Amino acid sequence: MSSDLSGQVVIVTGASSGIGEATARLLRESGAHPVLAARRADKITSLGKELDGALAVPTDVTDPGQVHALVRATIERFGRVDGLVNNAGAGAFYRLDAIDPAEFLAMLNLNVVAPVTAIQAVLPSMRAAGRGRVVNVSSGATLRPMPGNAIYPATKTAVNWLSEVGRLELAEENIQISLVLPFVTDTEFYKRDDLPTGLEAHSAEYVGRVILRALRTGEERIEIPRGPEQPDFPDSV
Repeated sequence: MSSDLSGQVVIVTGASSGIGEATARLLRESGAHPVLAARRADKITSLGKELDGALAVPTDVTDPGQVHALVRATIERFGRVDGLVNNAGAGAFYRLDAIDPAEFLAMLNLNVVAPVTAIQAVLPSMRAAGRGRVVNVSSGATLRPMPGNAIYPATKTAVNWLSEVGRLELAEENIQISLVLPFVTDTEFYKRDDLPTGLEAHSAEYVGRVILRALRTGEERIEIPRGPEQPDFPDSV
């Protein structure tokens, strides 16, 4: 994948709001062709119209059939897939002794199994082209254990490991898997007004700019620093 994103075809999961929506908008501004995937069809259809008719494919990423249909629709429109942003996910706060096993399994399916399914679905197109970029969105919560936050970081820690191993396995095929670890971000999950005093949330656009950097560079891992946004950080290498 070129360091210039112009003309590149990039699937973004969880594109109906937050980091995914911001990433899609930034991709379009960069001249790329974002493909919007999310369960909320109305949201991505409206966003697709805003983004010069970007392809919007309603997708439940926990359903492998729908994920493969998403990739087929992308190839039918553009002939290839250059990049994938695995952003769809969910979080929850539980102490270890209060975790509902059924909810934990559902989150594992969404946060861990679904990104693997998406990678498997795009690999044939990337291998045929001899190149590709995948960005897995993890979380800075995996860097610091905190009481009451067991289930979500556990799933994202699995994403970290899968990303590192997948990068090694695909390196010789010129397909790079990058890992982005945002800090607290102002989305539907976290709201700035709900945060404890002194804790600052980053904007979704700020995180989106880091994701675009990963798509451009293919670097292995980008941890977004805590604290105030640093204007130059998303574009620094």
